[in-house]
Amino acid sequence: MSSTPPSPSPSSPSSPSSPSSASSSALPGDPPGGRRAVTVWSVGVSVYFVAVIFRTSLGVAGLDAADRFHVNASALSTFSILQLLVYAGMQIPVGLMVDRLGTKRVLTLGVVLFTAGQLGFAFSPTYGTALASRALLGCGDAMTFISVLRLGTRWFPARRGPLVAQLAGLVGMAGNLVSTLVLARLLHGVGWTAAFAGSSAAGVVVLVLMLLFLKDHPEGHGPEPSPHRGGAYVRRQIAASWREPGTRLGLWVHFTTQFPAMVFLLLWGLPFLVEAQGLSRATAGELLTLVVLSNMTIGLVYGQIVARHHAARLPLALGTVLSTAVVWAATLAYPGDHAPMWLLVVECAVLGACGPASMIGFDFARPANPPERQGTASGITNMGGFVASMTTLLAVGVLLDATGGSYTVAFSAVFVLQALGISQILRLRKPAVRRERERLAASRVETAHVPARATGTAL
Repeated sequence: MSSTPPSPSPSSPSSPSSPSSASSSALPGDPPGGRRAVTVWSVGVSVYFVAVIFRTSLGVAGLDAADRFHVNASALSTFSILQLLVYAGMQIPVGLMVDRLGTKRVLTLGVVLFTAGQLGFAFSPTYGTALASRALLGCGDAMTFISVLRLGTRWFPARRGPLVAQLAGLVGMAGNLVSTLVLARLLHGVGWTAAFAGSSAAGVVVLVLMLLFLKDHPEGHGPEPSPHRGGAYVRRQIAASWREPGTRLGLWVHFTTQFPAMVFLLLWGLPFLVEAQGLSRATAGELLTLVVLSNMTIGLVYGQIVARHHAARLPLALGTVLSTAVVWAATLAYPGDHAPMWLLVVECAVLGACGPASMIGFDFARPANPPERQGTASGITNMGGFVASMTTLLAVGVLLDATGGSYTVAFSAVFVLQALGISQILRLRKPAVRRERERLAASRVETAHVPARATGTAL
């Protein structure tokens, strides 16, 4: 369930306390971890932190954007849809870039693009230029998370994979928290241009830190040089990753779990709470903050559970989907004009589990692919939730306009995508588990026939 190690050199089997399964620890070539790994990974994840601040900044500015650019719900949703369309469309190309060029080069390009997009959004005089700025931001944002995942697999032992991935997601949610608490206040304190332009300075800061301190991998743990080039190599990488049932299962887990919270936080949560539930902006902001805090708490719990109990991945993912569906249905179907505050609190707390559950998708894709395909497989997996989010954002905007503002009808689109995702998860779970067991058995045979050698101390 953890990532396949980045080097083909052998190592001794790990202790029985390894978090996922014996397979992840017994595989050869683990990097050493340690303080140096934590430092380098922290620099990389700080880039993702800033990218999430920029990505979710529209979530607290949706009503302001509608007033500034004089647009309706469908046009407002186009901001986030275009941003996510670019993000999702870039996932496989970015995965290939990470596999070929390394983390530092891809992250550098990403920081430049998403900082330029945030700055452009600050000064956009028209709806069209604002759309172009969000597309640029989405392109840069697309280069961050896969790069950070790759950084984790290059610097930490394989058995740390699930926890390191969940921690990356937790840091990303901290960026969402900054948007909700800090950027929202700046927006209403200093105004649109100053808030968005001022926040873009964070991109410059992380760019400097990354250029000074980031390194793709520890000494002696670099990837094997690939002699392959050209379109044929790209097609083989994508086809080989897609043939693995674990990659496809990871995509559908990510698809089904992530999007309800993403849609809520990225755009429609604040309008729903203010316009449909009659809350003040301050109270609605507190509920959005609850989603983020719940995400951060549950992420730590899920990371520990998945790291220690291999079989818990699918029950956690499906349990999160079902819980989300139940609270959505209860909120939308509650009799009367507004749902009670306690139910809204429960809904926001449950939505906090969506992000951690989506990370489980990578825990299916990682062990299904060798090191040279990790970026490509992660890109395929990461497309899932963002395609679902993009589809739902569009559906909600169109349905709101078509029904005169009925959030009950509009948010019912969530259930359609959840049903689709669950059907695919149930279809793929058996072949994915069977294939994973075959790879586990093969890795044990390989380890048993290779002389053990000393390895570095794990983190």
